[in-house]
Amino acid sequence: MYDYSTQYSSLRFADLGDGVLEVAMSAPGRLNAVGHQGHRELAAVWQTIDQDPDVRVAIIRGEDGVFSAGGDLDLVSDMADDFAVRIRVLREARDLVYNVINCAKPIVSAIEGPAVGAGLVAGLLADVSIAARDARIIDGHTKLGVAAGDHAAIVWPLLCGMAKAKYHLLTCEPLSGEEAERIGLVSLCVDQSELHDTARSVARRLARGSQSALRFTKYALNNWLRQAGPIFDASLGLEFLGFDGPDLREGVAAVREKRRPEFSGPAAE
Repeated sequence: MYDYSTQYSSLRFADLGDGVLEVAMSAPGRLNAVGHQGHRELAAVWQTIDQDPDVRVAIIRGEDGVFSAGGDLDLVSDMADDFAVRIRVLREARDLVYNVINCAKPIVSAIEGPAVGAGLVAGLLADVSIAARDARIIDGHTKLGVAAGDHAAIVWPLLCGMAKAKYHLLTCEPLSGEEAERIGLVSLCVDQSELHDTARSVARRLARGSQSALRFTKYALNNWLRQAGPIFDASLGLEFLGFDGPDLREGVAAVREKRRPEFSGPAAE
């Protein structure tokens, strides 16, 4: 198995045996929020896993009982202020989605605590997504003042239907793990105490299976997502257009000051 720790400083890795690699997002004291380095690495790691002959299945989780609080606000502010940063992160955001989709190895997610932003991309695009009952899943883009890009348009309508997708993406209404399972957004919901054992059990079951059969099945099924690629590309472009607007700055200020945002930017015609 590759020495991942020398390549990825913001992620933690554990070889669980039987070809199962556990990947943990790690940002101590920041609820595993994804900063500059973390965003780059979360996008790239799936290609390394895909090329590692010793890995059959990957698990994605967060450290310390939290999945991920989403994009670090310093990263968001830098994207608003610096065009070069914005272009780089746009490419990483695109690569994150397509690298998860195109990774031949099955991916299992173990979602607990807050699950937002870039971390949620991997959580919901995983082939088997498992959430703790009290997980708090939220797509917070419109609350921040930008369009729901990242992964939402490519997968939410397919998982839970257009009506539920529009409701949660437009309002940023949070979902518990239990509600997410009820509407089909995640594969399974279990008690918090059972989350990681369940994720590892599913991963080992997949690791024992016919790898060609599993990978071909994943490839075929993910053509539904590839077919929606133009929808995703449009949503991502519209999201990043918003990073140059006044509503994003108000959204970031409101989050920092823990208040309701007061958006006054122009409406799209």
